[in-house]
Amino acid sequence: MVMTVPEFKHAKRAGRKIAMVTAYDALFARIVDQAGIEAILVGDSLGIVVQGKDTTLSVTMEEMLYHTEMVARTARRALVISDMPFLSYQVSIEEALRNAGRLLQAGAAAVKLEGGRPIANRVRTLVECGIPVMGHIGMTPQAVHQYGGYKVQGKAPMHADNLRADAKLLEEAGAFSLVLEAVPSDLARDITESVSIPTIGIGAGPYCDGQILVLYDLLGLFDEFVPKFVKPYAHLKADALQALRRFKEEVECVKFPTETESYH
Repeated sequence: MVMTVPEFKHAKRAGRKIAMVTAYDALFARIVDQAGIEAILVGDSLGIVVQGKDTTLSVTMEEMLYHTEMVARTARRALVISDMPFLSYQVSIEEALRNAGRLLQAGAAAVKLEGGRPIANRVRTLVECGIPVMGHIGMTPQAVHQYGGYKVQGKAPMHADNLRADAKLLEEAGAFSLVLEAVPSDLARDITESVSIPTIGIGAGPYCDGQILVLYDLLGLFDEFVPKFVKPYAHLKADALQALRRFKEEVECVKFPTETESYH
């Protein structure tokens, strides 16, 4: 089944959990798609796990377009959603519309924006122009300096109330789904039960309508920083190190290539 925005929304009404991961290139997008994952986020997290930076803030529209094209080229079933990078939608509604449209032209089926009340008008405008929007509240990485680091959000009652209000505002603006990042699980449950659109958790406990992880974290490839909510389902970095060391050893000992790997 090809996942579409309407089908994504229907999953909540049907009581079906949604599995979602990030991907940044054609090879991994193909693997994710073949595994039956229902949605792929081309995340600005590529700034950290692909480019080796400390935050997502320097990721550009051109880079997001480049990676979106690669993912969309090979994903056949999964819904492809692209992050709108920092300053691509905050400056003006016109800039938000133009940049969101460019991501759809690159192959995305939807875009994701971080924030609540301040960007609700952007969400409304994009949706009115036919661009599906996924919201993102809680710990929003583009505001990392405002939070003083990557920290759980919504612990204090006032902050929890603000997140509940943001969720309703984004739903009313037309968002088809919400990412809840790094919020207490009881708050995530409250928000999930209060909105009619699917919630996708990352560090938000088991009560959301679906879950997302960064692919490199899930596969055990990235270990520079491992948040509490990450569960590695493989250990590919260790496997890769073992393979590369074995290759180096065989080259040095003239065990590779053999007759099998040679032309005659």
